[in-house]
Amino acid sequence: MMEIESPFLCYNIFMRKKPLIENEYYHIYNRGVDKREIFHDESDYQRFLKCIQEFNCENPIGSLYEKYLREKKTEMEIESPPIVEIIAYCLNPNHFHLILKQIGGKGIEKFMQKIGIGYTMYFNQKYDRSGSLFQGKFKSTHIGSTSQLLRLSVYVNCNSEIHKIHPAKNYHWCGFPEYIGKNKSGICKKEIITSQFRNNNDYHSYANENIIDFQREKEDQKLTLE
Repeated sequence: MMEIESPFLCYNIFMRKKPLIENEYYHIYNRGVDKREIFHDESDYQRFLKCIQEFNCENPIGSLYEKYLREKKTEMEIESPPIVEIIAYCLNPNHFHLILKQIGGKGIEKFMQKIGIGYTMYFNQKYDRSGSLFQGKFKSTHIGSTSQLLRLSVYVNCNSEIHKIHPAKNYHWCGFPEYIGKNKSGICKKEIITSQFRNNNDYHSYANENIIDFQREKEDQKLTLE
């Protein structure tokens, strides 16, 4: 069988069987094909974060390099509205998690398609490889209540700590430092979460409690499988 080298073909962009609903929240996640690492160094993490910021628009922008070469944004780019709200995120070596609110029709699908194509092109060129980078379609779970949204915000923002990769409070590639006031990157639309707490310290305490619960659940799952 002929090898498919174009990321435009190898990244699965077919319509999902169940359309995602406008103005609803979703837990979005995916990992590298064959569980391979999708981030090797700091520049890879930075590139993916740049993708999730710059590709959040209805209008096509071309590659990030093409955008960089333009001296000024066109009027179309300035007025192009976002297609999702990024509520929380975490990038781990071989997978990522996002919480997204879909703003426009098929906003999440369009957003994830742009990221999948754009980051795969970057990664394949940098590491002299071809073919798929991600394991099929992105996975999505509808978040149906405020309590579920709050708990999943911890699962996503603090995923590096739940997996015992790195403490979330000083992990550069997650939204948790932004939530507790340690940085002001402005990536996350966090008000839907933070408005449920008196201050950053309360959310920090809530997160710490749930991190322990999530770690315990993971350990229980391992014991069940053994």
